[in-house]
Amino acid sequence: MATQLMQKKMLEYFGRLNTAEQKSVLQLVKTFAERREDDFNPQTIEEYNRELDEANARIDAGEFVTHEEVMKKYFL
Repeated sequence: MATQLMQKKMLEYFGRLNTAEQKSVLQLVKTFAERREDDFNPQTIEEYNRELDEANARIDAGEFVTHEEVMKKYFL
């Protein structure tokens, strides 16, 4: 469904609600929006490279599970 159509439908249905219901829906939407803002913390290139270095060090130390091992354990 196109964004404009969804917005129109949301307003249409929202207008049918009583004040208490509107407050409840508004709080729900606010919670979703604020949680999304909190979750959006882009990773810096430095953090990304550090994680890659750490992962490569674990691999070099033999701390990994092969695809074949996973398949044996869970699927065969």
